Amino acid sequence: MASLSVQQQRVVGKVFGYLGLALIVLVIGIPMFWMLSGSLKTVREIYTFPPQWVPSNPRWSNYQDAWHAAPFGRFYINSIIITLAGAAFQLFNGILCAYALAFLRFPFKNFFFVLVLAALMIPPEVTILPNFLFMGNTIRNLIGHSWVDTYQGMFLPGAATAFGTFLMRQGFLGLPKDVLDAAKVDGAGHFRTMWDIVLPMGKPIVVTFGLISMVNKWNDFLWPLIVTTTMNMRPITVGITFLFDNEGNNQWGMIMAATTFVVVPLIIVFLFAQRYIIAGLTAGATKG
Repeated sequence: MASLSVQQQRVVGKVFGYLGLALIVLVIGIPMFWMLSGSLKTVREIYTFPPQWVPSNPRWSNYQDAWHAAPFGRFYINSIIITLAGAAFQLFNGILCAYALAFLRFPFKNFFFVLVLAALMIPPEVTILPNFLFMGNTIRNLIGHSWVDTYQGMFLPGAATAFGTFLMRQGFLGLPKDVLDAAKVDGAGHFRTMWDIVLPMGKPIVVTFGLISMVNKWNDFLWPLIVTTTMNMRPITVGITFLFDNEGNNQWGMIMAATTFVVVPLIIVFLFAQRYIIAGLTAGATKG
């Protein structure tokens, strides 16, 4: 068989690329569509086989029932607070650490960077118990009351970020050295250089990590479930669990409507900030 020409190879590559993209869209899109479709159905329609993908009589009341079945207004406020505060703390710490590892000279710099990489290998579940003991017993011994069931107790344990440090450090290393050298010649200190040069030029990578951090904080379930004890402090991801029936008589249409409450804000954020994502994730991809 004759070998394919360069043009034919490009066409074949594009075909396989589009097929892979279509497969990814189906894997992600079908569950999303089923969730939106199920949020407009009765329980009987959801259990119908073969599945009825489009409801014949949309049941919009599922959204109203879900909103009033639990204090979702309060859940939204809690989620917004811990998402914004948690992402802000991660951005602050990540930017400072990434700048230090990229541009400062200090002893054992490479060793500390290896420690950051090693932290990426630690499952977050391993830190649940130590963090809970610290927020409860240790904080109580220091200030007289614990931080269990508080906002700071939910977002402070995640203020440090190994992934954000690594991602932004790689992005900062890709910035043009001439501009940084010119700022140094003009007498700019490190904070001035970081604020006026590095952050504006590294905006895509910073915004990308900010989005990743916000998504992680918004979707976080296990830690808020453990560290909160009252309904008024629960975020929306934990609040959905109040719609489940212990005996299994779940109103799936109402539960899927409540799940839509969680997903829609993230979709809106990505629609407005999607142009930064690819540029940010590819920044500094070839830098060591």
